[in-house]
Amino acid sequence: MSTLRNIEFVTTVADSRTLPPEHGAEVAFAGRSNAGKSSAINALAQRNRMAFVSKTPGRTQHINFFSVGANQYLVDLPGYGYAAVPAAARAHWHELVGGYLQTRISLRGVILIMDVRRPLTELDEQLINWLKPSAVPVHILLSKSDKLGQQKANATLRDVNAALARRHANCTAQLFSSTRKVGIVEAAKQIQRWLSVGLNKKPPVKGE
Repeated sequence: MSTLRNIEFVTTVADSRTLPPEHGAEVAFAGRSNAGKSSAINALAQRNRMAFVSKTPGRTQHINFFSVGANQYLVDLPGYGYAAVPAAARAHWHELVGGYLQTRISLRGVILIMDVRRPLTELDEQLINWLKPSAVPVHILLSKSDKLGQQKANATLRDVNAALARRHANCTAQLFSSTRKVGIVEAAKQIQRWLSVGLNKKPPVKGE
């Protein structure tokens, strides 16, 4: 199985001014609170608690960096969209995550986790739109696909792909389940392609 098993925690950041130096290639993980983002990272790394799975959605407000090779990093972004989060925390998320996504030169791709039962919400669309000026690609994991029957899950994937074709040409999608190990190899291969190509590729230039 192709996974990202050589993963080690590097640092955590709560302020955009203290982000580590930009070098090498980074792939970021983003998603709504409780969409299964941390579980996806743990499944890809074959670890139980590499990324902390919070029992309180919206609590984590830090960016966590993990090394997966020489100058190759996975970046776990704080979740978004939890209604009970105070306004100050939402503003902090916009500044921290929005700033990272829109200015990070070493960012080579974003894995966007969406609950297969609630895909492409307004906040998901906002995050995708943040990345359009820099042309950073997005690969969507429709998580918790085991919660739907196979026929309904496949229909949701078709609908999402059709919506992406209309509005977001730089995005792809797949079904994913961390509990049933669905889509792990496919997702890991996408991440590895971004990381390996990114080391030998000039970063995207804004506005091109």
